[in-house]
Amino acid sequence: MNYNNLKFKPVQNSVNGETTEETIFEYKQIENILTSEYKGGQIIKGHLIGLVDKNGNVEMRYHQINKKGELMTGICYSKPEFNENGKLRLYESWKWTSGDKSSGNSILEEL
Repeated sequence: MNYNNLKFKPVQNSVNGETTEETIFEYKQIENILTSEYKGGQIIKGHLIGLVDKNGNVEMRYHQINKKGELMTGICYSKPEFNENGKLRLYESWKWTSGDKSSGNSILEEL
């Protein structure tokens, strides 16, 4: 699985998450290292870095600045699946490492 040059947007998120359908992730991948810049909705600017395993699962860390001016950080595990129209969906389980340290789930879909 290679995510290089793919773009994603959230189609579902837990209420305690900050990403919305306005947030766009632009993925880059070299070998098994995944990076992304993202912004939109409540997020002014964000970055993630992760490792992709042989099945396309990703373990990542992220940090972002929200519209409140807060620096937020977290951990995320992402599992890929193809939906009925052939687009990639990422099923994510995440946890804040800042703020209230709560956790949640989201789904991203390839644009």
